[in-house]
Formats: sequence, structure tokens, C-alpha cells
Amino acid sequence: MDWVVVGLDNGGTANNATVLTADGRFLVDRLVELPSMVREGPVVAVDALAEAYINILAVTGVAPEAVRAVGLDTPGPAGATGIISAKGSTNFAHPDWRGFDIRGALEDRLGIPVVYNNDGNAAALYAHHVHFGAEADRWSSVSAIVGTGLGGGVVESGEVVRGAAGMAGELGHVHIPTHDLLEPDQPVPECNCGFAGDAESVASLTGIEKNLLPYWLTRYPDHELNAVPTMRDGAKLVRSYAERGDEMALRIFGQQARALGRLFTIAANFTDPAAYFLGGGVVETTPELRAWFLAEVRENTLLRAEQAATATLALVPELDMAGARGAAIAARTLVGATLR
Repeated sequence: MDWVVVGLDNGGTANNATVLTADGRFLVDRLVELPSMVREGPVVAVDALAEAYINILAVTGVAPEAVRAVGLDTPGPAGATGIISAKGSTNFAHPDWRGFDIRGALEDRLGIPVVYNNDGNAAALYAHHVHFGAEADRWSSVSAIVGTGLGGGVVESGEVVRGAAGMAGELGHVHIPTHDLLEPDQPVPECNCGFAGDAESVASLTGIEKNLLPYWLTRYPDHELNAVPTMRDGAKLVRSYAERGDEMALRIFGQQARALGRLFTIAANFTDPAAYFLGGGVVETTPELRAWFLAEVRENTLLRAEQAATATLALVPELDMAGARGAAIAARTLVGATLR
């Protein structure tokens, strides 16, 4: 073994870690997680990241001196260099996180270079490299990761597009046309970011909770979910109802699929990617529901004939490991650039 890089995926409850060799082999094929401790604030959380780093080296039997760099990803919002938003975020609620440089702090703690991406960008990078393999640097892709919010990433010539402030690829906050997406009497969905009618306000768990489920329950007053204590509890149950063929749940997921198709249509006219990747809880379901949902997204992604002949729509592979693996790929790219 020549040299390696480590990938660390920081989440709200756990840190997942992986190791990537210089020749592109991942040394673990499973989750290797430890508690992230992010609710305890930056000092405790950075120590937890360092512990995850030490642990993955022990698990894989890699000597510390073989590590050339670490790739780190976290949920956003954060800047290009890993400075957590001054307004805070869902995962970084402790007040000491606001404006905190998590990348720099981990680099100081470990004494080796750390390269930062948000979690959506890291997953997008992994999906891109898995799909295109050795030709990854020749192609472009757009990824949408549907979870509590709607994350994403744009990859061009094998590298994440970050933008001037590090906020490129925030696909959830792209405004989408709502004509024929919403019912005639359906209110324009509102997003936690303050926008109305953006993609996340429809295609996310939060979108179901705040906007879709409250409306559709008025159309189905006898539905069982009317008896659930809170909209958040109900939103978490919608997928299981859809898996059983429930009419209301399928109408909710149908709106989400149409929203994602419109988002990809915007991407088609803006970046013309070679691939569109879709991931998150919305596709971590039964094969039947996943196939139906993907078909709905595909039908609502309006491509020109030339684009349709070349572009593909695929799932983000191994989503639970995609963040750490994408972070590691970014670190390996950094090391490769310094060795040229």
C-alpha cells in the first residue's frame, strides 16, 4: 500500500468513516460509525470526529503515517471552506456552532490536510464516480438527495461545482414552476428557508409535513392519518401508506416526483448534464414504489431529443455510505493534484 485518504461523514447522530487507497479501493464495505456528539457543541464534536478517524485506521489496520489527507462532509448550510452558517442549522443547533470553522478545527486537531464538502455534494461526487468510473472527469451530473430537506450537488468534469460562496448545488432552493403541479385550491408551498414554491417545499419530508399532508388531509377527511397526533408523525408514515397503494399517499408522492422532474428539467437547460441521480428516503422503498416513482420523475423531466439520447437517470448507490466515500474521493483528488 502506497498512501491512503480517510473520508468522514458527519451527521446529526453519527460519524461514518472510510479509507480509500491511492489506486481507488475502499478498504471497508460497510458503515463504521461512532456517535457524532454535534449537539454538545464544536469542541466535543471535533473530538468525536478525531475519534472516528483513529477508529477507522484501527479497523482497517492502516498506519497514521500512510494518511495524506482527510475528506470531511457535514450537513449545511456551510461555506465552501467548512464554516458553519452564522444563522446555525438543524444539525448544528448549539450556539457555538455559528460561524465555526469545522474544517480548520479538524485539520488543526489531526495535523493533516482536510478538504470539505457539504453532504449533498459528497454524495453527488460518489454517485458520479461510481457511474462513470475511469471516465468520470469527462462528464457532468446533477444529483438530488431527498430527505428531511432536499440536498444535491452539481459535478462538472468530475469535480464538485462549489460556487463563490460555496452554495452552488443547493437544488432544494431552486424555484420550480407550480402550474399544473398543485391542485387549483392548493396553497403555494413554503420552505423553511423563507422561499415559496422552491423544490424543497414539495420534495422533502419537511415539505410533506408543512405543505402537502395538511392540504391532502382536507381532501381525504376520513383518512387514518387524520388521527395521528402531529403532522410530523403523519409525514413519516406517508411512505409506508404509499407502499401499500394508498391513494392519498400516492398523490403526495406524485407531486414530489413531478417537482423533481421540473427541477431536473431546469438542470437540463442550465447545465445539460450526462446523468441525473436521485437518492434519499423517497427511493429507499419497495421495488414497486421505487420503479413507479422513478418513472414519474422521468416522465416529468422534459429533455430535448438530443439530450434524451445521451443522458441517464439513475439512483445514488449505497446512499448510507455515499457521503464518506464522496468525501474520500475529494481528498484523493486533492492529494493527486499536489503530486502532479
